[in-house]
Amino acid sequence: MINFNYASEPVLIASGKTRLTGILDIPPRPCGIVLCPHDRGFHRLSPRSDYLADALRRAGLATLLLDLLGLDENKGDKHRSDIALLSARLAAAMDWLAAEPETRTLALGLLGTGNDAAAALQLAASRPERIAAVVVRSGRPDLAGAETLARVRAPTLLIVGEEDRSGIEFNRSALARLSCEKDLAVIRGGTHLGEQQHTLHEVARLAARWFKGYFGGDAHPASAPLI
Repeated sequence: MINFNYASEPVLIASGKTRLTGILDIPPRPCGIVLCPHDRGFHRLSPRSDYLADALRRAGLATLLLDLLGLDENKGDKHRSDIALLSARLAAAMDWLAAEPETRTLALGLLGTGNDAAAALQLAASRPERIAAVVVRSGRPDLAGAETLARVRAPTLLIVGEEDRSGIEFNRSALARLSCEKDLAVIRGGTHLGEQQHTLHEVARLAARWFKGYFGGDAHPASAPLI
């Protein structure tokens, strides 16, 4: 039985001249850690983010919820659309985790949403030896670029709601360009941001199963419904 008590602490991670704020949560004997970036300022404190992170922790995974924007960058879209910048900040967080005694030996996964999904895939393509698995939720993986997607080696699960028609096309396009182990899950009744309770529950279930399957846990990779 998993002990649901865990250590939680705020962290600051330097990335160039910017300091990124995050929350690191480590359950007892985690089988890996998931870096959950958000490119919308204080979005890491939203109930949706908290729900998904808590579900991952209950599955035995450590989490780092991280704002990819500095406190002075929360307004406007300039930094939010800079995929290369977001990817560099993800790399800084990854290196920080690799240097911390509590997390340096843990398998690492990335959970991306929106533009930060593309940033996560760019990082996975450039540092294939460091990323064990990737999950994209309601994201724009296509923005990573066709050449980058072809270089991703980490097993990648794309999750999208069935009512998000444009999102389905974006994710289909990215899926076709990925040459790694991959899958596309379409959640029945899910919308663009997947705010419904049943949608969040299914996203959490699929993500936890995917990560644990490739982190060396006792679960098998998700068998997601293809469209």
